Amino acid sequence: MRPRVILYVSAIFLSSSLLFLVEPMAGKRLLPLLGGSSAVWITCLVFFQTTLLLGYLCAHAIATRLSRRAQLAAYGFLLALSLVQVFANLNPHPHASTVRPVFSVLWVLTMLIGLPFLALSATNPLLQSWYAHGRPDHAASAPPYRLFALSNFGSLLALLAYPVLVEPNFSLRTQTLAWSLGFLAFVAVCGVIIASRRRVPEPREPEIHLSPAVTVSASAAPQAGAAVAPSLLHDVVPSPGERTLWLLMAACGSLLLSAVTSHLSQNIAAIPLLWILPLTIYLLTFVLAFSGRRMYFRELMMGLLPSALGGVGYLIVDTTMDVPIMISIPLFCLTLFIGAFFCHGELYLRRPSARYLTQYYLLIAAGGALGSMFVGVLAPVVFNGSYEMAWSLVYTAALAAALMWRQHWAWRIFWPAAAAALLVVVVLQERADRENAIVQVRSFYGTLRVTEEPTEDAGTYRTLIHGTIQHGTQFMASEELRRLPTTYYSRDSGVGLALDNCCKGRARRVADIGLGTGTLAAYGEPGDVFRFYEIDPRVEVIAKNVFTYLRESRARIEIAHGDARLSMEAEPPENYDVIAVDAFSGDAIPVHLLTAEALKLYQRHLAPGGIIAFHISNTYLRLGPVVQEQADHAGLHAVLITTEDDDDTGAYSSDWVLVTANEKFLALPEIANASAQIEPQPGLRLWTDDYSSLLPILNLRAAPKKD
Repeated sequence: MRPRVILYVSAIFLSSSLLFLVEPMAGKRLLPLLGGSSAVWITCLVFFQTTLLLGYLCAHAIATRLSRRAQLAAYGFLLALSLVQVFANLNPHPHASTVRPVFSVLWVLTMLIGLPFLALSATNPLLQSWYAHGRPDHAASAPPYRLFALSNFGSLLALLAYPVLVEPNFSLRTQTLAWSLGFLAFVAVCGVIIASRRRVPEPREPEIHLSPAVTVSASAAPQAGAAVAPSLLHDVVPSPGERTLWLLMAACGSLLLSAVTSHLSQNIAAIPLLWILPLTIYLLTFVLAFSGRRMYFRELMMGLLPSALGGVGYLIVDTTMDVPIMISIPLFCLTLFIGAFFCHGELYLRRPSARYLTQYYLLIAAGGALGSMFVGVLAPVVFNGSYEMAWSLVYTAALAAALMWRQHWAWRIFWPAAAAALLVVVVLQERADRENAIVQVRSFYGTLRVTEEPTEDAGTYRTLIHGTIQHGTQFMASEELRRLPTTYYSRDSGVGLALDNCCKGRARRVADIGLGTGTLAAYGEPGDVFRFYEIDPRVEVIAKNVFTYLRESRARIEIAHGDARLSMEAEPPENYDVIAVDAFSGDAIPVHLLTAEALKLYQRHLAPGGIIAFHISNTYLRLGPVVQEQADHAGLHAVLITTEDDDDTGAYSSDWVLVTANEKFLALPEIANASAQIEPQPGLRLWTDDYSSLLPILNLRAAPKKD
């Protein structure tokens, strides 16, 4: 391999790897600022795709509007500015607002990684353009699309390496420093490329006479696996319709990626790191489609795509079907692979000549941005439920109809009919959501539904559901039943025992991180103060108006808005007798509420002898050892209290860890008889704000708990 080729390959591979290493790093910094919500990652995808578009736009402008010397100067200046921002943010302290979370995510990411991400995004198309035009035979050769496959392969490796190798072994500060050094090496390689191009005389572009009427249409596109003559690729001018198809195909792939990621994390299983799987599949389809090795077979995709779309559509409609996650997750991921591979394979078949290279990538990036924006920005505003997955199926079928219209008359009948059938799926899903629902709203933090159903003995009961997780239930028949603490907060639960036994004979001050329905307010007595910390304002509206725990409580109720850690850091010591850490992000407590710094903050607000109750009920994470590590580090005692379902009282099985220095409290018969020791987790490190890894405590073999 010639030195020139090695330089270009190294720069493109480094840029792509750095691009997809910084994405989870930046997301990890942002998650604690906005409550650990999975919606933060979807909004991060919007930033990444939009900045990728800006990078491709920058590359297109540089490659087509500037002379070669001006191109080198402009790109070098962008790299220099990016390097300044990288080393200025070695020790960042970002702040985000929960009032406008979408804008806040975009702004913080811009301040953290805006210019470096822009420079890395512009590198792939710009260097490909330079490489193609630097070849002696560039006027008659096809563009180097394998470099695009190499770029996505580098992204794929980096994405897989982060949760497996990087996050478990290195602190966030070490990751940032190593990434910054990697960026410095990338800039050095690009500097060598810039210097080498400055020494070569600027070639004269060959004169090519093309009629404006010469175009390539979808019907003239080569068949899957067919060889394309370089002269044909060079001589055709893409029509406006063909350019529109580039945009629509790229948008479809990105839409499927964002919709599947959102649906899996909010409606199937809130498994941490699950977002990596769809993104990996998405990148893999780019690698295969653009590898130039005839990996895409249209006939095969046309046979698989209807089954994939129909299977997922059926799962969406039939909400009563209990499908194990080991089946449902692979099915959604397989649909993403087939749909994205179809889009990207058709994109590759319609690739233009080298002179239209940056325009081609620009439209691919624009489509990627549009697809992610639909899910991350538009859907939470226009939908009151999680319907983007169903709409992505409709869009894919409609796009297949457009792409296959001239291929065979049968497709002109089949794909419009398929799109119409999938529209019915949208209608049926909305109808299923309305069943038994008296309230359904959606915000940045997800979909909230309140259902009302009858019982044989206790009248009606109402349930608050966030995604697929129940966040509280209340019986509505009588005042006695309305004041009954249910679900995870029953009298024999860990938090129930803590509240009933912490302060006998005197008033209590209680903090609850995570409002839900406000069930803990049922424990309130005259003189007590119950302070709830809640990040989602719509949860407060529902708790106050649809449920009665708050307004019928005998205690004084206070509500603090925003992320609990940020709120508590701004408050003076509150002397709480009990702090209940019960902020769910799907099915997981946000990591930033379980670090050593978080526990130190809770201790500052804790009264002497006070108790911190961590709700760790979780299907896929073994959080007990994490809390035990924190307690040991702080010199406190920790015990596990587990309860089982009780249909008579509406109690759910729950796991609570009580952390305290109060040995007298732990010695009480009510506590000692219910307590159990926490089994240690080998290899688990202390979680801090600078280090945490979910990989050692993942438990994917567990069967999901039924509601």
